[in-house]
Amino acid sequence: MQVYALAAVTVALAPSLAGAAELAATVQKPAVDVHAEARFESPRIATLQRNAAVTIAAQQGLWYRLRLAEDKPGYVRVNDVRVAYAASESGEADVRALLGGKAGAGRATETAGVRGIDEGDLKTAVHDQVQLDALVAQRVDPTAAATFAQERGWQATTVAYAAETKPGKASLANDAAPAPSKPELADAVSGVLGKFGVNVGSKLGTAAKTLPKSEQELAAEEAALGPAIAGRVLGARPLWADAEAQQRVNRIGRWLASQTSRPDLPWTFGVIDAPEVNAFAAPGGYVLLTRGLYELLASDAEVAAALGHEISHCVQRDHYNVIRQQELASSGKDAAARQIDAGAGTTSPAIARARQYVEQYGAAVMLTTLDRDAEFRSDEAAEVYVARAGLNPLALYAVLQKMAALGTRSTSLAQLQKTHPALDARMDRIDRRAYAGLESYLARE
Repeated sequence: MQVYALAAVTVALAPSLAGAAELAATVQKPAVDVHAEARFESPRIATLQRNAAVTIAAQQGLWYRLRLAEDKPGYVRVNDVRVAYAASESGEADVRALLGGKAGAGRATETAGVRGIDEGDLKTAVHDQVQLDALVAQRVDPTAAATFAQERGWQATTVAYAAETKPGKASLANDAAPAPSKPELADAVSGVLGKFGVNVGSKLGTAAKTLPKSEQELAAEEAALGPAIAGRVLGARPLWADAEAQQRVNRIGRWLASQTSRPDLPWTFGVIDAPEVNAFAAPGGYVLLTRGLYELLASDAEVAAALGHEISHCVQRDHYNVIRQQELASSGKDAAARQIDAGAGTTSPAIARARQYVEQYGAAVMLTTLDRDAEFRSDEAAEVYVARAGLNPLALYAVLQKMAALGTRSTSLAQLQKTHPALDARMDRIDRRAYAGLESYLARE
């Protein structure tokens, strides 16, 4: 793998950087009340009209502190204004984006020259069983996650969500299951491609390739693909050596996943040591955030919002469906598949085909662009899951605002921008939806 140098600069939101940390923004709503403090009960000190230019001085929870005339402070909610896209990325832009993140404690921020995980990395990375074992060892069971939530006063809430996939009774209900070995993964994935209908010398026709699968078959396929893909991602970038961060994402993620229609998946969360802002959701409940994204997140609610988007991809089987479509599209390559050397006599052509697929594509499916509607749906689902978990769905808006502040040409957002709709389009969709059905949860802090 080619090595790239990183230009790093240490930053912190010290008083001397107060000016550099300010963000330009524009009022989004017809009229916005500005409060004297970061709470609704505080006095209203001003009313701003749509398109008014404002300056954000800091983030406090789900409020922005504005710098008003004569330097008087005032507070608005994070979705009352829209942060302006930075024209380009710089050390200063990164400071601004981290208004509410971990910058207050100081951090090393990669800026120019940051190279994230690209398709080549995920395609060629070798499966890392040691890292996969470490990832699985961090799993939190539902009871521990519920205790964690109770200690923080988060109450599970019933929130309807019609678009959520509701699978049948078959599940992967074994949170304590060990991570499969590489040979086991290869053998298991063979069933996946066989069920996709890939012709490896059999006489099955095109009709067999499109036969519907039972819930049990779908769950088994996800169980095989999830750790296989996660192991490849970890082969490209290892887990971040921050035990507190790993424990945090597993506790929050497991509590959030318990509020979905698929709570029995072997939900597994981790933070990988990569500087860019991105996340990956492998089939079967494997979710990985990059260190760069994690360090943008200031609160548990923001962590939950980022995880919730990826959790939705698992619940809805979005990447699994991409893999299936790829296999169906390759059905014309049956003749080539028949030429595969199956190796030992006990190895079936289907297993050989599966191994070839994994070797050829690795985890590159994680960088496949999903349908725009799937991404918008995952934003909506994230808000629902955050509300169900007892937190405020506005947290997703705060996360998207921070990403926008990094800049339209941000190297740390390069891969995310390739695979997701534009950030302003995602926020526009949220604004148009107007938190229908979630209004009563927007006052949570």
